[in-house]
Amino acid sequence: MDTTEERRRAILAEIGAIGPVLPGSIVERSTRCQSSGCHCRADPPQLHGPYATWMRQHGGRQVTTTLTAAEAETMRPLIAADRRLKDLVRELEQLTVTELMEDRSQPTIPLGKKPPEAGKR
Repeated sequence: MDTTEERRRAILAEIGAIGPVLPGSIVERSTRCQSSGCHCRADPPQLHGPYATWMRQHGGRQVTTTLTAAEAETMRPLIAADRRLKDLVRELEQLTVTELMEDRSQPTIPLGKKPPEAGKR
């Protein structure tokens, strides 16, 4: 068995073992409030937070949700699993592209030229 097939099987096995995934990322943010006398408005400011926020795309828009510290810690491994899954899928795609390009039996058609029409005399 060649190394490409061995790697493909290893990738598929790892994908099968990943488990639940969650898209997006968790960002720690510090904020400034609206109270004029608050320490967050001092010079230098002492901002509130940090607060964990989960950022993701949903329906073509960015959605941001503020999380508790416990929620953030629960979600971090799921987000890491999602990133690993995407990396593995990209690697699997690249293996397939490489394999297809190496195994092509027909010559490529130069850009700008039409392929010969079948059955034309």
